[in-house]
Amino acid sequence: MQFTQQEKYKDNIILKLSFEFAIEIVKYSLILEDQKKYIFSRQILRCGTSIGANIKESQNAESKNDFVHKLKIAMKEADELEYWLFLCNECEGFPSSTHLLDPLHQIMKITTKIIHTSKQKI
Repeated sequence: MQFTQQEKYKDNIILKLSFEFAIEIVKYSLILEDQKKYIFSRQILRCGTSIGANIKESQNAESKNDFVHKLKIAMKEADELEYWLFLCNECEGFPSSTHLLDPLHQIMKITTKIIHTSKQKI
């Protein structure tokens, strides 16, 4: 039996949000690609989809320390993505990325809280 993302991630808000966010990142990257902004497109696609991939990987961590480490990697990717999105908003001729910042900040806030809570239990 195959599960859809909706079924598989419905009980895990951070997985759900990061997966849905990755879809929006892919769409935005395609817009950049169409506008021949290849470097931005690749960087945003790489770090924007890596957030969810690292969060997903953390679900199979070998220890609490490994779990926290993988979430910290996701946060580093989120920080980098925020930089690229801010840059897009400041550069003339780039499509607005403001619609991506609120969900990114929500993911960052939840991930930070998970890291903080998990570190207290180590």
